[in-house]
Amino acid sequence: MKVTNTELKGMQEKGYGVTRWADPQSIRDSLKELTDTNIYAIPKDVYENDIVKGYYETKCAKSKTITAEAKGFIPGGVQHNLAFNKPFPMCMVKAEGAYLYDADGNKYFDFLQAGGPTILGSNFKAVQDEAVKLIKECGPVTGLFHEAELLIAKEINKHMPWVEKFRMLGSGTEADMAAIRISRCATGKKRIIKVGGAYHGWSDQLVYGLKIPGTRNFLESHGIPSKIFSLVDEVQPDNIEMMEKYLKLNELRGGTAAVLIEPVGPESGTRPVAWDYNKKVRALCDKYGALLIFDEVVTGFRVGVGGAQGLFNVQPDLTVFGKIVAGGYPAAGGVGGKKKYVDLMAAGVGGMMKKAYVGGTLAANPLSSMAGYTAIKEIAKNDACVKAGLAGNRLTDGLVRLIETYKLPYVAYNQGSICHLECSAAMSFDFSSMNIINVVQALSKKSMMMVRKEAMEQMGAAYMANGIVTLAGSRLYTSMADTDDVIDEALNRFEDVFKLIKERDIPLDEQIAEYNAKHKAEKAAKKAAAKEFMAKEKAEALAKKEAAKKILAE
Repeated sequence: MKVTNTELKGMQEKGYGVTRWADPQSIRDSLKELTDTNIYAIPKDVYENDIVKGYYETKCAKSKTITAEAKGFIPGGVQHNLAFNKPFPMCMVKAEGAYLYDADGNKYFDFLQAGGPTILGSNFKAVQDEAVKLIKECGPVTGLFHEAELLIAKEINKHMPWVEKFRMLGSGTEADMAAIRISRCATGKKRIIKVGGAYHGWSDQLVYGLKIPGTRNFLESHGIPSKIFSLVDEVQPDNIEMMEKYLKLNELRGGTAAVLIEPVGPESGTRPVAWDYNKKVRALCDKYGALLIFDEVVTGFRVGVGGAQGLFNVQPDLTVFGKIVAGGYPAAGGVGGKKKYVDLMAAGVGGMMKKAYVGGTLAANPLSSMAGYTAIKEIAKNDACVKAGLAGNRLTDGLVRLIETYKLPYVAYNQGSICHLECSAAMSFDFSSMNIINVVQALSKKSMMMVRKEAMEQMGAAYMANGIVTLAGSRLYTSMADTDDVIDEALNRFEDVFKLIKERDIPLDEQIAEYNAKHKAEKAAKKAAAKEFMAKEKAEALAKKEAAKKILAE
């Protein structure tokens, strides 16, 4: 099935890079077709011989050595979840414009763009110059006020007038935490509604229903007491009816403080929503007295200078920022919105008012504030969102043509410079329900999802071996640096990968059985190793005890 798009007229003239909107139902139907078929991927022998041995083992020796040592000092060997690690993590030494360079001197088309923060292209010179100047004159941090804090707040308000005030924080995770705290402080209500599959950082309350809608706290929420989620509700993506049911139910349970959404859909539009979805959510929030929070960590200054709120012409009460807000520099986060809500972060004992307490030693440091201010100015000056969005269109259209040419069941679509390429649809499943029993169904499908996830990771490794860096092999961010020539050459590299793809010989149910057998054996081996370790520890403890008794007896 083909994904259908509706053209959006006049968006470029307003500074938006989203010029068409993919119909969410056509995407869901296409993804369903994909998951109903066998897996189409790189054949095992090609992956092991040409990709792993032929590229990684031969041409990435320095990366392998460095990251192998890192495993002894860093959990998993990498410090960031985006660091691709199949067959081993790559060590990058330079990011510039549309390209990345690794420790072995290999050059890559960069469609990761640091996870989204660099829509101008990596290490944009105008931002770099201001950052270097500030470091020389001021230093990166003072602990006190710097004018750059005012400059960035004014610049954001200039392009997003609904963000009347802005408080800069250290990350999107912190900003989401602050936003729900403000909401509870402002409304006196406790419950928060989030959309299944959406990522709002890794704080205890919001690691709920991650990646797969309907999984609640059963998939990723390890190390978090289940009681933490007692005031968080998860609704199905693009389902207004289910959201209203929860809002009604919550009227009997103390009310809803806020509805927290990614305006293009969970996981940066991986689960897309209808064009009028946000307006309907706004109406529901008004009806039930809940605040509307837009998580614009990805969309802020990427879909357009006015963010997703400008794109959809919907006013949130609070807006969460990250990524681009610091121009590609660290400490990228913040909360903005209506004065009466944002001002709650400044209240407290002195004013005898309720306070939504937030903090952060390095939040709003001069370096990040100045980099963010300069980047936003340069984005507007260079029409970066539009250029990046058109590059996203060109890339997606090219991928669709290649999918058709090679008769693959893959799905490609985009929201401007946020591009999606689903080759296995590992994360497309949805078990949303108001009944917790549905979680059992989700857990029963875990092995199938993991088989598809492995295929997705192998595709990501194949792309990188052909000079293309993606986000986990399924998402791509374009930037202003992606000229037509860059996109066209990247598509040639994608074609080199697509030429290798074949349907797997083994039926899907046999692949799942093979996966289960393999991981059962691995689990048994780990259990045996743990048992042996405990026995050794017990024997050593007993020996020490006996030695101590002997000494005391003497």
